[in-house]
Amino acid sequence: MSKKRIYLSSPTMHGEEQKYVQEAFDTNWVAPLGPNVNALEQEMAAYTQCGHAAALSAGTAAIHLALRLLGIGQGDIVFVSDLTFSASCNPIAYEKGTPVFIDSEPDTWNMSPEALERAFEKYPEPKAVICVHLYGTPAKLDRIMEICERHHVPLIEDAAESLGSTYKGRHTGTFGKYGIYSFNGNKIITTSGGGMLVSKEEEAVKRATFLATQARDPARHYQHSQIGYNYRMSNVTAGIGRGQLLHLEEHKAKKKEIYRKYREAFSDIPEITMNPMNPDGDANCWLSGMLIADNSEITPDIIMDALDAENIESRPVWKPMHLQPVFAGYDFIPHNEDGSSVGERVFNRGLCLPSDIKNTDEDMELIIGIIRGCFGK
Repeated sequence: MSKKRIYLSSPTMHGEEQKYVQEAFDTNWVAPLGPNVNALEQEMAAYTQCGHAAALSAGTAAIHLALRLLGIGQGDIVFVSDLTFSASCNPIAYEKGTPVFIDSEPDTWNMSPEALERAFEKYPEPKAVICVHLYGTPAKLDRIMEICERHHVPLIEDAAESLGSTYKGRHTGTFGKYGIYSFNGNKIITTSGGGMLVSKEEEAVKRATFLATQARDPARHYQHSQIGYNYRMSNVTAGIGRGQLLHLEEHKAKKKEIYRKYREAFSDIPEITMNPMNPDGDANCWLSGMLIADNSEITPDIIMDALDAENIESRPVWKPMHLQPVFAGYDFIPHNEDGSSVGERVFNRGLCLPSDIKNTDEDMELIIGIIRGCFGK
């Protein structure tokens, strides 16, 4: 008999999603746009208090449109978190901008304010900063915002992983000039695929919506005065999102409980530390990560192989962008004054643990037992 598959983070459906999807079919609103899209934008704006929202085909599309709104072009420098998924910085390349990768700090694994300060010393006139809230943990937003405001540079918050997370009581994604969310299949809620651009500026979101709808001019015939994109969310997938949003707080509570169980289970193993939390924030704990001490003989690969042998999915930490072949040659600003990288250490000694909210108590006991066994416990 094959062993049950335990996933890293798979979609969790509840039933309400089908009601909204069925409405789309019953009314023949199966093409892009429609009542579900409008409603999801309104419901997300109400939940996050972001102001205004545009439902899009992906979080990557939202970052791209944010860069377009800021006028990023050939050679323009954009500071971006280094320890992240490539979607955070690929859109810089779409617009022929120049990414400068900013190291993490050890307290949250997010963008280092110290490295950001040094980046401004080296490059005084970047056009934007993209800060990622890694694995759902809020970055040090007060310091990052203060630095950006002092230098009069707009902040884009990549909150793809942190929907539902708050910093000092306010939702991540709502601090910068623009914020983005992802509804990819493994995120805390999903539309199967999709994303959202949010801003307090209504006109900016209207322009993003225009660009996302092929930039079609308001003429009776098909007329286009500038390049646009096919980035709008479909009414069907928006229906899934509406049903999912009803359960976001429930998902967040279960994710936090998974993190708590891991932290308590490994508290007697000095070689293990869990991914750090920002004391000024309330993380959604999208993925629970662990860091193994440098002096330990146990490596992330040993643990991932042991889990995989039992049909349990885990994942390495994101490989830093400055180590990616596609971004070879772009500058990297380290956190440590000696030039060493916090993000590289996290990548080399860290891994993401199974964080699926459908995990049973028995599943968690199995996962924890396998990991403890790797350390002889």
